[in-house]
Amino acid sequence: MREKIDTLTQNLARTIVGKNEAIRLVLVALLGGGHALLEDVPGVGKTLLAKSLARSLDGKFQRLQCTPDLLPTDITGTNIWNPKSGEFTFLPGPVFANILLADEINRATPRTQSALLEVMEEHQVTIDGISRAVPQPFFVIATQNPIEYQGTFPLPEAQMDRFMLSLSLGYPGATEELEMLQNLQQGRSFTDLQPCLTLAEVAELRQVCSQVRVETSLQEYILELVRATRQDEEITLGVSPRGSVALQKATQALAFLLGRDYAIPDDVKFLVPHVLCHRLITRGGRNPRTVVERLLRSVPIP
Repeated sequence: MREKIDTLTQNLARTIVGKNEAIRLVLVALLGGGHALLEDVPGVGKTLLAKSLARSLDGKFQRLQCTPDLLPTDITGTNIWNPKSGEFTFLPGPVFANILLADEINRATPRTQSALLEVMEEHQVTIDGISRAVPQPFFVIATQNPIEYQGTFPLPEAQMDRFMLSLSLGYPGATEELEMLQNLQQGRSFTDLQPCLTLAEVAELRQVCSQVRVETSLQEYILELVRATRQDEEITLGVSPRGSVALQKATQALAFLLGRDYAIPDDVKFLVPHVLCHRLITRGGRNPRTVVERLLRSVPIP
């Protein structure tokens, strides 16, 4: 299995040049059983990373381009009257996939965004009183451009809380950008990628990650960090218990990716900004990352 993970990482690194940390974080979300939110300026490779991951996994991939006129049924699916059979037939929406790319998710209206709440948490869709499970494993990777405000709708707290972690790619360095241009000139594309991990193997890896040992002292450290966000004067809305669970699961997945069967405080410290920042509402427009980094310095390390 370790060889499979290495192959998957190399697959993604072929198209997302010089972004090993971002690749690792996306894999943490995938193996931790969560979802990932990519927030960055246009053109840095957010969608390309999602599509490259989908090509690398042997599962069903659906892309959802979010727009203001998108309806909830365009995501979940709907019942359509079949005159031949004289009854309604369910037409599945794009959420019935293993990997769902919700591109520019903040361009969808709040009503449409809410269609993802149930499926991201419970892995099922309820329509007309009937619940239907989506394929397993199920992984949502969403993108949004934080600097564009015209025609966008900020994600509500409940939606942000559904994402295990958020990350940004940032601009590539000079060497990495040159390599990108050379790859383009040589005709290399994410479409050249071949699946290197089956769905059964993803499910097995998730199970292995869930068994990574987290000592009680480390769990207490996680809870101290979370409670600190609820008590800090610069924070209006602190991290929910779902955030505590997400941080532990992400810590287990990161430890596994780093070749350990046990988690350490450095795993938690690395993940805290990515798992907690997007769940916070700060006072006076303060930068959540600055506040979280201050809390990291104030909470004793076990």
